[in-house]
Amino acid sequence: MATTYIRRTDGRRAPQTGGRSSGYGRSSSHSYGNRSSFGGNSSRGSFSSHSQARPKGKRGFQEMSIDLSKLINKAVVGEAPEVFIPEHQFSDFALDGRLKENVAKKGYITPTPIQDKSIPHVLDGEDIVGIANTGTGKTAAFLLPLIDKVLNDRNERALIMVPTRELAIQIEQEFYGFAKGLQINAVCCVGGAGIEPQIRVLRRKPNFVIGTPGRLKDLMERGELELSVFQTVVLDEADRMLDMGFIPDMRFIMAKMSKKRHTLFFSATLSREIEGLIGEFLNKPARVSVKTRDTARTIDQDVIRVGNGESKFEILVGMLKNDPTFSKVLVFGRTKHGVERLAKDLGSRGIRADSIHGDKTHGRRQKALGLFKQDHVQVLVATDVAARGLDISGVSHVINYDLPSTYEDYTHRIGRTGRAGLAGKALTFI
Repeated sequence: MATTYIRRTDGRRAPQTGGRSSGYGRSSSHSYGNRSSFGGNSSRGSFSSHSQARPKGKRGFQEMSIDLSKLINKAVVGEAPEVFIPEHQFSDFALDGRLKENVAKKGYITPTPIQDKSIPHVLDGEDIVGIANTGTGKTAAFLLPLIDKVLNDRNERALIMVPTRELAIQIEQEFYGFAKGLQINAVCCVGGAGIEPQIRVLRRKPNFVIGTPGRLKDLMERGELELSVFQTVVLDEADRMLDMGFIPDMRFIMAKMSKKRHTLFFSATLSREIEGLIGEFLNKPARVSVKTRDTARTIDQDVIRVGNGESKFEILVGMLKNDPTFSKVLVFGRTKHGVERLAKDLGSRGIRADSIHGDKTHGRRQKALGLFKQDHVQVLVATDVAARGLDISGVSHVINYDLPSTYEDYTHRIGRTGRAGLAGKALTFI
């Protein structure tokens, strides 16, 4: 098994082991890892730290060992993927005819596995646990049957709880695509945006409330959100909410809801802690799991070793400027300050770049995402706040400029590329 250690920023390096590497480019001495001897499809994380990689003084990070086999995985080329044969078409589901028309207008004909297996359970009013990789269509799997439920009973109200504001906004946008012309409204309640406009919409009693735990709790404490009247709750990206420390807020919110509620629970992973939450929040749920592997087979994964005397930044600039395949690149950094600085430094070298991180206002984050989605910038530099839930089409590369804290974070980062069957590439600096 190949193991390496993070290079300390004070220049000292711990021993590395591994196979021979093939060079990237003709003149650079950095290289990709040995592709031939690794699989990298274990379901559990492989990043193990001797510390939490916290700063050690003003310079340098304590070393953290990683298993390179998890970061090097050749994309499958020329091999036909497993063909999923759904039990239903969207037209087969017992959905309102007007909703079916909106679905058809969006070009949806054949459901994804999580949609095919989940929607009938939700329509039947069952609690459900859905386990699926990111980017598999989980949002439509709960939105479509819940919109149908509201069309059948206009007094029905649903709460959708998610870990990040970007995911909440994305769900709201998808909601209005499905609910066009149906006179059903939603409100997006997230931090970083003004609370007064959210309160004004809440007072009109929208059927759907989509929000992050912190803002939802704030609204409840102000007396603006009464959850006892909500019959349905969706907990989306539950594993991420666990990772981000939202469980106390989740418990506070769930305790205010009816015991007879309809609960939908979605997660990319199934750990002991997640099982505990399922037992706590759900009642005899149907279980749907369509997760087959940690990372999509369409993602070519590799590492870039940075040698003594080399500049990681210069290597990155060289790739972005000299290789036209780096057309839409998501770069992940560890800290908010580092991400902001890297975006500015790339801009000073003539590379169209922007950043997204927790210190940016809600509006500036949305603007940066919009510029990236519309190809007005080539590079979006991000902290892990952007690693989950975001659906950005056509990302050619994900680059781990700084190593993620866990293997799970790694899989969610690189899941931004290679989506919808398209090829993608993930590169990790070592």
